[in-house]
Amino acid sequence: MKRKPIIGVIGGSRCTASVTKMAEEVGRRIAEKGGILICGGLGGVMEAAAMGAKQAGGQTIGILPDDKTNTANPYIDFPIATGIGYARNVIIVKTADALIAIDGSYGTLSEVAYSLVFEKRVISLNSWEVDPKVVKAKDPQEAVDLAFRSLIK
Repeated sequence: MKRKPIIGVIGGSRCTASVTKMAEEVGRRIAEKGGILICGGLGGVMEAAAMGAKQAGGQTIGILPDDKTNTANPYIDFPIATGIGYARNVIIVKTADALIAIDGSYGTLSEVAYSLVFEKRVISLNSWEVDPKVVKAKDPQEAVDLAFRSLIK
């Protein structure tokens, strides 16, 4: 049996209302396409994307920076407590088949960089475009379509 694609959503733990709306739509579209959403499991972009995925009947994984699973946002199905802080970003990137970066700050930048190091497709939605390999998307639909298209070999 073929497994479902795992799509990473990376972004800040705090975000504006417009970024929240984008992240929710990304999460919803990932679930509608049959993907599993993986993120850092906290608030902001991560919570909004997980909420969108859950509202569409999807599954979510949260790779948490601390050592307690109860710190996950309420939309995470599978909270993974790591106790390793930002180093968890490597786990998110290594687990994801493709990643969508939404807004974000330096933690998001580190995930974008790891995506490039590990040769994972990373799509930017109003986020870091530090390398020509980072694909810019104009909206949530295009971001999710690009992420899933990158899985076809």
